[in-house]
Amino acid sequence: MRYQSFLIKYAEIGVKGKNRYMFEDALVKQIRFALKAVDGEFEVVKESGRIYANALSDFDFEDALEALERVFGVSAICPLVQVDDLGFEELKKQVVAYLDQVYQEKDFTFKVDARRANKQYPKTSEEVNRDLGEVILEAFPGLSVDVHHPQVMVHVEIRSRINLYSQVIPGPGGMPVGTNGRAMLLLSGGIDSPVAGYMIAKRGVVIEAVYFHAPPYTSERAKEKVVELARLVSAYAGPIRLHIVNFTDIQLYIYDQCPHEELTIIMRRYMMRIGELIARKEKCLGLITGESIGQVASQTVQSLAATNDVCTMPVFRPVIGFDKQEIVDIAERIGTFETSIQPFEDCCTIFVAKHPVTRPDIRKIRHSEGKLAERIDGLVETAVETAEVVVCGRS
Repeated sequence: MRYQSFLIKYAEIGVKGKNRYMFEDALVKQIRFALKAVDGEFEVVKESGRIYANALSDFDFEDALEALERVFGVSAICPLVQVDDLGFEELKKQVVAYLDQVYQEKDFTFKVDARRANKQYPKTSEEVNRDLGEVILEAFPGLSVDVHHPQVMVHVEIRSRINLYSQVIPGPGGMPVGTNGRAMLLLSGGIDSPVAGYMIAKRGVVIEAVYFHAPPYTSERAKEKVVELARLVSAYAGPIRLHIVNFTDIQLYIYDQCPHEELTIIMRRYMMRIGELIARKEKCLGLITGESIGQVASQTVQSLAATNDVCTMPVFRPVIGFDKQEIVDIAERIGTFETSIQPFEDCCTIFVAKHPVTRPDIRKIRHSEGKLAERIDGLVETAVETAEVVVCGRS
């Protein structure tokens, strides 16, 4: 079957009030952006609570479907045949032709679900259901009707034109990117932070990211790995500006001046400080991390409180209550897992203490940071000013 259109369904947007059109417009924009990666020309239009992606040229069906499956805000994708209203006898022929082309094996149960948006149509929805069901049974003796649990639901939407579809492919759900502000993701080379970025982007937030690089202790391959992770997340979130911060001098200074059991917490606090400085510069409204309670020493409740202590903007932790397998499952589904497990160390693991404090006392941590007063502000300022910016994903 050569489909030329997709009916795009949404869920959450439908419960919005008078500003629903703003969310619909944002979704249309994101669908257009996603389809730019597909060979072929498309028009994306909205019409009476429906969004259509219509092909204006030949295109690769699987590529187009894959692109649409990554658009946040889409709840379902329905490959669609649109036909002109040339009378009911012609509609019968079109429905039979549609089923004949879409389903090679004619041995399933079905139900016709007609919706008559055009109230001037001469038949009621019930009449359309009954009469089309009869025609289908005559054309394909191997089929049978099941009104309660059909294997195939034949949808017939009677509008200015008539929509025919029977495949409903799940989309990612969520809200269109760009409808809920901007936030800064602290992106490492691990499994958790790309998943966290994906989950916040799914709520409509535009994502920027910051990565802390520590050459020569971390290699160029580690940096390339994080750039690739940002690119993979951008397939869902849209282009991501990745700020690559040289953290070496700050880490060495902390290592030289502070108690080693506190290194992880103090380094994490300075990452949060720098992340917030860059976030404010880029007009972000919050930070995003991949922290999960109890997963490592720096993610106990006491440690999280210690790192939060230096932040004035909200910190979003979408995987905070997930266990590792739950996070891995999402990483595998969105395609980041295989890259995340590549064996290139990041700056956190290089300088980790043998016996890190798991219940840090914030007063003691602040006292230890006082030993950094002579140089730390200048090092932080330099790190922010010299950050490299890489745009990941198609713009």
